[in-house]
Amino acid sequence: MSVASEYLQLSRESADELVRRHAPLVRRIAYHLMGRLPASVDVGDLIQAGMIGLLEASRHFALDRGASFETYAGIRIRGAMLDELRRTDWTPRSVHRKTREVAEVIRQIETETGAEADDAEVMRRLGISAEEYHQVLADAACVRLLSLTASDDSEESGVLDVADESGLSPHENIERDGMRDALAEAIGGLPEREQLVMSLYYEQELNLKEIGAVLGVSESRVCQIHGQAVIRLRSRLTGWRG
Repeated sequence: MSVASEYLQLSRESADELVRRHAPLVRRIAYHLMGRLPASVDVGDLIQAGMIGLLEASRHFALDRGASFETYAGIRIRGAMLDELRRTDWTPRSVHRKTREVAEVIRQIETETGAEADDAEVMRRLGISAEEYHQVLADAACVRLLSLTASDDSEESGVLDVADESGLSPHENIERDGMRDALAEAIGGLPEREQLVMSLYYEQELNLKEIGAVLGVSESRVCQIHGQAVIRLRSRLTGWRG
């Protein structure tokens, strides 16, 4: 056996061992994500995608990269799962349509008044009941992780997925940086409680039940606050879509 062949065999055995030892990490990450996703998402699909991410991590990991394999693999596993979520939209088109309609009305009201849109005025202009409005907010909070760059002509109406920068041109990277700054500014302009929910959900990665315990409100109320924040951000970031 040549030196090169022996090295490749040892590397392959090392990669297989990394996958075997860290397979439970895939399940942990998958179930952690499931705590923040609709029940219609299949955890098996996330685990399958995560295993692919783990395999890729084992093939590309280098001991001199300055991080432990678990840290490196966790990033690749989570990224693979998020990619799977982006590819699979379980949300009915009607949900996207209603979310866009509410966002547009909020944008109109805030443009006209220069103040935060009042829920009662939004409902009046849309001609819907409080129950219907709260359902739209709940749906908006539970749609899949989508891209800010989705146009209004697409079925995607999400707000917060700005992490994937692979394959972007220099010009696109500049636009992405500008979008990130605009998003940060828009989040900073949200009502205090909405800011707190967004921080706990996206930065601290708490699920809705955990956030409810922090705020002293029900899980459904947290879902509504989250949805309100998502729709308000969408209405304020119209210029970055399409």
